[in-house]
Amino acid sequence: MTERVNIELGERSYPILIGAGLLRDQALLQSLIKARDVLIVTNETIAPLYLGQVTAALGERRIGSVILPDGEEYKTLDSYARILDALVQARMNRDAAVVALGGGVVGDMAGFAAASYQRGIDYIQVPTTLLAQVDSSVGGKTAVNHPQAKNMIGAFYQPRCVIADTATLATLPDREYRAGIAEVVKYGLIYDATFFDWLESHADALAARTDTAVMHAIRRSCEIKAAVVGVDEREHGLRAILNLGHTFGHAIETATGYGTWLHGEAVAAGMVMAADMSTRLGWLPATDLDRARRLLTRFGLPVEAPRIGAARGLELMGMDKKVLDRKLRLVLMRKLGQADIVGDYPADVLDATLRQHFG
Repeated sequence: MTERVNIELGERSYPILIGAGLLRDQALLQSLIKARDVLIVTNETIAPLYLGQVTAALGERRIGSVILPDGEEYKTLDSYARILDALVQARMNRDAAVVALGGGVVGDMAGFAAASYQRGIDYIQVPTTLLAQVDSSVGGKTAVNHPQAKNMIGAFYQPRCVIADTATLATLPDREYRAGIAEVVKYGLIYDATFFDWLESHADALAARTDTAVMHAIRRSCEIKAAVVGVDEREHGLRAILNLGHTFGHAIETATGYGTWLHGEAVAAGMVMAADMSTRLGWLPATDLDRARRLLTRFGLPVEAPRIGAARGLELMGMDKKVLDRKLRLVLMRKLGQADIVGDYPADVLDATLRQHFG
């Protein structure tokens, strides 16, 4: 069964299709990917698994591919340039399309290349990790990392569609699968307390990759992200709540070296820090902080941040894209299921949070 969630953005609206075996559905792929010239961007892990399958499903058209190294540490301008080089060398025009086949790193880089090649060509997200299926493939954020800050160079650029084949999760290593669950938990924390309750009662099934639990988690996550992005496409307000834990988490990723902590792992520890700070401010009851910790722990996710030092953590957080007028804004929780972006908070509360978690 294929489920559909729509991102409503006027002329930039597009569907998210969720189901098992979508990459084998030749009719579906050909109806969604209409360009005659296609560049598939993937990585060394995913290419042996799915590149041939997708190429065959696309049928008779001109298809090229770029196979990049796998890992967050390769989400760089050099890798981005390789995609552009392939497009130029294949003499692809503005009616070509880029297909991002892989996880969040591939999707972000392929989308950024599509956004900038000939001032913008179509791209299609084909996410193969849980994190990408519930988060990074949806909403049009594209980017590469800078050595001093994550996702510092990029663009807002919406795909034509998202094709989330849940069968690809069968080949996903357990650590990466669990890292993706961090973003699922995030949606309960920021937007839907009932979904958080569901996650608590279905944690074992979701951890075991039970089909019905996985489908519900992906669909509900995409529904929430669609609702938020539909209101605030370019993160001028509400969309920033999707970054719960990310300001702390990005500092962890940068300080420890990209790829040492998986993105979802860093976000999990960062969400605990954000929830802790919300409790210190008197907003979030300590019992709800404990619930968040327990649920993340049940999924095997870290709830303790690395001891990178409070000063170093604050320095790296200062490079966050939510800094405005030199004021660090943070996504915090007013209550379970409701988050807000906050720029006016006592400095000593942030300092105490950083010292408690970063050392």
